[in-house]
Amino acid sequence: RDRSIPRTFTPLALETRTHLETEGAAHWLNKAPQTLRAWACFETGPIRPHRIPGCSGLLWPVAEIRRVLGLEVAQ
Repeated sequence: RDRSIPRTFTPLALETRTHLETEGAAHWLNKAPQTLRAWACFETGPIRPHRIPGCSGLLWPVAEIRRVLGLEVAQ
């Protein structure tokens, strides 16, 4: 990806995906992507990602990001 082009993120309230990639999750959690990778590696963070088999990718649950940020929807 061309890093000279600013990345835009869907507002979390309008996000329809169930999981976000590490960069998107880091943006909303106001953390560096490497911090989230460390959380995944050492299992020390408030959210546990889903690992993609055969790949080094991580997917972070949007519901858990909302929970950590205090944006849960009452049910």
